[in-house]
Amino acid sequence: MLTRKQIELLGFIHKRIQRDGVPPSFDEMKDALSLRSKSGIHRLITALEERGFIRRLAHRARAIEIVKLPEMMETGAGSGTGAGFEPRVIDGDRPAPPSRAMEAEAAANHNLPLLGRIAAGQPIEAITDGASRVSVPDHMLAGRGNHYALEVKGDSMINAGINDGDIVVIRETGEAANGDIVVAQVDGYEATLKRYRKQGDMIALEAANPAYETRLLREGQVKVQGKLVGLIRTY
Repeated sequence: MLTRKQIELLGFIHKRIQRDGVPPSFDEMKDALSLRSKSGIHRLITALEERGFIRRLAHRARAIEIVKLPEMMETGAGSGTGAGFEPRVIDGDRPAPPSRAMEAEAAANHNLPLLGRIAAGQPIEAITDGASRVSVPDHMLAGRGNHYALEVKGDSMINAGINDGDIVVIRETGEAANGDIVVAQVDGYEATLKRYRKQGDMIALEAANPAYETRLLREGQVKVQGKLVGLIRTY
C-alpha cells in the first residue's frame, strides 16, 4: 500500500516519461511535490523501488523505469495517449501519524528565521543571515529566549531520529547538560549538531551513528550556541 506522497510521485514520474520519454530530475520531483529538500525524494524513490513499482538502472543518469502501477492508475496508464491520469487516494493510503504529531492547521504557529544548514556529519560553516523563515508550532518553543531553525545536512544523528533534510528547532543558549543535543561551534567557525558531554576539562561531541567517531575537544574549542527543542520533517 502506497502513501499519498508515493502515489503523487509515481504519477508525476509516469506522466513525464509518457510526455518526454525520460523521467524527471530529482530537482523537478522535489519542486512538483513541494518538498524542502531532495532527501525526501530519495526516501520516496527508495520506498517505491522496495515495493516493486519502479526500478533504478545502474550507471545511467536519471534512469528510472516504471515497473508497474497501482490498480487505481491502470486505466490511465493503458491508454498510451500520454495524457496522464489523476491518481485517487483511498483512506487506507494515509499512514497513521506519530502519537504526538499535530495537524499543522490546528496548531498555533510561529515564524522563525531559517539560518542555513547545520552539519550532522563533518562540521561546516552553517549560520547565514536568516532571510528565509519557517513556520513551527508554538509548543516547540520550549522555555524563554530566542529560537531559530536550521536544515540538517548529513546522517550522523540518524539514530537519534534526525535525518538529512530535517529542520531542527533550536533554542539559543550557551549552556548544556550532558546528553543534550546541541549546536556546537568548534574552533570559532565550524558548526555541528551533536550530543554534548562534558568530561573534566574536555568536551565530547557524540554522533548518533556508529559510522562516525566521537570528537573529543578541549573545553575552550567548543562553544554551545543552542539546544535542540524540536524537529520538523517533510514527507
